[in-house]
Amino acid sequence: MKILTGTQIKEADLYTIQDEPISSLLLMERASNTIAQWICSNVKSESPLFFLVGKGNNGGDGLAVARMLHHAGYSCRVYLPFDKERMTSECRYNLEQLPQGVKVASLSDITSDAIIIDALLGTGVEGEIKEPLYTLIDEINKLSNAKIAIDIPSGMVTEFGYEHQKILKADITLTLQFPKLAMLLPESGEQCGDIKVLDIGLSAKYIDNANSPYHYITPDVVKSIVKKRDKFAHKGTYGHALLICGSRGMSGAAILSTGAALRSSCGLVTLHLPHAERFAVQATYPSAMLSLDDDACFSQLPQNADKYTAIGIGCGLGQSHRTVEAFKSLLNYVMRPMVIDADALNIISDNYRLRQHIPAGSVLTPHPGELKRLIGEWQSEKEKIEQVKHLASSLQVVVIVKGAHTMICLPDGNCYFNSTGNSGMAKGGSGDVLTGYITGLIARGYDSREAAIMGVYIHGLAGDKAAAKYGVEAMNSKDLIDELVM
Repeated sequence: MKILTGTQIKEADLYTIQDEPISSLLLMERASNTIAQWICSNVKSESPLFFLVGKGNNGGDGLAVARMLHHAGYSCRVYLPFDKERMTSECRYNLEQLPQGVKVASLSDITSDAIIIDALLGTGVEGEIKEPLYTLIDEINKLSNAKIAIDIPSGMVTEFGYEHQKILKADITLTLQFPKLAMLLPESGEQCGDIKVLDIGLSAKYIDNANSPYHYITPDVVKSIVKKRDKFAHKGTYGHALLICGSRGMSGAAILSTGAALRSSCGLVTLHLPHAERFAVQATYPSAMLSLDDDACFSQLPQNADKYTAIGIGCGLGQSHRTVEAFKSLLNYVMRPMVIDADALNIISDNYRLRQHIPAGSVLTPHPGELKRLIGEWQSEKEKIEQVKHLASSLQVVVIVKGAHTMICLPDGNCYFNSTGNSGMAKGGSGDVLTGYITGLIARGYDSREAAIMGVYIHGLAGDKAAAKYGVEAMNSKDLIDELVM
C-alpha cells in the first residue's frame, strides 16, 4: 500500500471526484459512512459520543458521522469552535443536516464516560496551530476520556515538520485510504494510538500511478511474496542457513536466533558458537546442527563457510579483538548476502573500512542506538530517513530500522513501514528472533527485499499473537518463535 503526501491526497480526492464521477459531498458521505460503520462495530451504542468539529472538510466528516450514528441509536453531541460562516460549503451543509436530537454543546458538557471524536483538522494542516484550536487541543489532551481521531489527529502534519507542533493525542486513529507518513514516525506517531486504515474508495487508478517512495506493509503484500513448497522437494531444496551468534554467557541470543531460523521454512540450520555454550542449544533445538568454535567467542570461520545459502551474524557475538578479526575474515571470504545485527553492526561502526566489504544485497538490522553508531546523530526524522536511504544506496544493502512501525529502506530509495507489532516486543531478544528468521528466509530462496518485508511483518504479527495470549507486559521474545506462522 502506497503512502501519499498531503498534496497527493488532495489530488486523489479531486481525481476521484472527476473520474468516477462523484460529487464532493457524496464522497464525504461515503467516507463518513465507512467511519460510522467502524464505530458501530467497535463502540458500544450506550457510549455517549462528543464530536469536536472544525470548519473544514474534516469537520464535515465529523458532522456527517454524528448524523449517521444518531440514527443508529448513539447519543451524539457536537462542539463548534467556529461560526457557521467560516465553514466550508460541505461542512456547512452537514451542519444543516444535523437531526434535532444531536445537540450543539459546550466543552463543559463532556461527561467522564463520553468518547471524544476528533474532527477538528485534517490533512491540510500547514504551520503552527493557532487559537482557538491551540488551547482547545491542550484542554482535550488533559482529559482522560477515550479519543478517536478521524483521518489524522488534529494538528499533525502529514509528513515532516511536527517537532514542536500542538497535536491532539488520540487512542485510535481512523485514517482514510492509507496511513500518513507522520503516523509511522517516532516524533509524532505516539499521538495516533492504534491506527485503523479505512478504504473509502479513492481512485485506484490515481493511487497506482502516484509516485511515492513510501509504502505500508499489508497482508496482501506479504501474500504476494510467499513461495509454494514442491511436493517432491527435500531438505537440500530449501537452503542451508548459517548463524554465527553467541559468546561466553550469551548463548540465549544464539538460541533465539536458531529457533526463529528453524521456523522460517528453510531446509537446514547450522549454528556456529563457542564449544562451551553448545549444551543449551542442543537441548532446546536438536534439529539444528552445530559448528563449534574452540574459543569462548567467535574467533574462527566455520568450515566451508561459503557453502551456506545465507549467513546471519551478530546476536550475542561480543566485540573482542579475536571476534573483530574473525568477522573481517568472513567478510573477505564470503561474497553472498548476510544478515548483520547487534555486535556485528557495532564492529562495522567502529571499523569504517569494513563497510566496503559488506556483500551487496545484505540486510542490516539496527535498532535506533545501533543506527546512530552507523550514521551519526540526526536532528529530525526527515534527516534520519535521508541518511538511512543514503546508507542503503551507497552499500547496496537493505536497512531495517527496528522499532514501532519498523522501517525497511531498500537500495533504490523505497521505504516500507510495518503494520504489525506492539510495545510488548520492546524486550531483550526480539531482535535476535528477527535476525534468525530473516536469515532463514534468505536461505529458503527469498531475495533480500522479500525476506526483509516478509520477515518484519510476520515477526510483528507473531508479537501481536503473543500479546493476545500473554499480554504486552508478560510476553517475552521466546514467545515470538512459536507464533512465526506464515
